[in-house]
Amino acid sequence: QVQLVESGGGLVPAGGSLRLSCTASGRTFCTYTMGWFRQAPGAEREFVVAISWSGGNTDYADSVQGRFSVSRDNAKNTMYLQMNSLKPEDTAVYYCAATRSPVTKTESMYPYWGQGTRVTVSS
Repeated sequence: QVQLVESGGGLVPAGGSLRLSCTASGRTFCTYTMGWFRQAPGAEREFVVAISWSGGNTDYADSVQGRFSVSRDNAKNTMYLQMNSLKPEDTAVYYCAATRSPVTKTESMYPYWGQGTRVTVSS
């Protein structure tokens, strides 16, 4: 089992940048595929990006491709989400999640979730 804690959210103007972090407990972080999902007010939670255990394989949602970049540091048990050129529609609570499955967009494949960190992009 793994426990996840997100950080780095906040208020940023449109066009700005933020970097989110997701730190995991335990010594098995390097064996998990990790993902970022987000939930905007009044909307369903949606996939943002996933990264394989090695970092060698990633999959981005079309809406963030070219603006967001995911990475991980297995020595620090941490995954990062660098978000650039932020738009008001990126406003959401961002969640990190972990799975032992290969890289996947499917929310139900992720059994482990953090509590989320809020990102607000002002226009």
